[in-house]
Amino acid sequence: MATMDVVPDGDRLTVTVWGELDLGSRRLLPELYDMLTLSGGGIDLCLDAVGFCDCSGLNTLLDLRSRAVDQGKTVTVRSCGVAVERLLDLTGTRELFADTSRPESAAPPASPDPDPQDKIGQDLRAEVAQLRRAMQTRPTIDLARGILMASFGLSPEAAWSVLVRTSQNTNTKLHDLAHDLVGSVHGSTLPEQVQRQLAAAVAGASRPGDAAAHPVGGPAQDWG
Repeated sequence: MATMDVVPDGDRLTVTVWGELDLGSRRLLPELYDMLTLSGGGIDLCLDAVGFCDCSGLNTLLDLRSRAVDQGKTVTVRSCGVAVERLLDLTGTRELFADTSRPESAAPPASPDPDPQDKIGQDLRAEVAQLRRAMQTRPTIDLARGILMASFGLSPEAAWSVLVRTSQNTNTKLHDLAHDLVGSVHGSTLPEQVQRQLAAAVAGASRPGDAAAHPVGGPAQDWG
């Protein structure tokens, strides 16, 4: 099962994916579509920790790219592991996700081939570290989204959009924002800028006259 983390990068969003991109990865599309809509220029994908990718996973990426083209944006694969790289090469789709805005740098000088076993060991250690981080941060993100859903009557999709928009507008990593939001429920204080952007994002996710404009059963939530 694949998981994601998002970090704002100027007018773009950098999305890191862990796990496997297969048929089940299509469940990520609604969240990816939301991120694409919220971005100014598009999405950059970091797929180094994707250990398996089949044609269904590739179709998920192609569907995201198609949506981006319709919006006048781009989706690039900034980096990827062996599984994704092999599939992009076999299907001839690598150039569809190339970042054409960056000039190609000269090829680095040739160096002795590294020991394949050392390279495999390094890749595995990096993947394990990234997967552990995903396992630690994802529950916090889900908990923060649940808090927004319960407090403001938001749908799961709207709560996710609020988190992404606030993360982007405050230049805060998504899991850091989620951690601070969960902490605010236990009495800690959110930074003033985060409070303003969070309130604006909630207001943007709530239509006029919608019950989601206020927390369930009470006035506007005090995030301090």
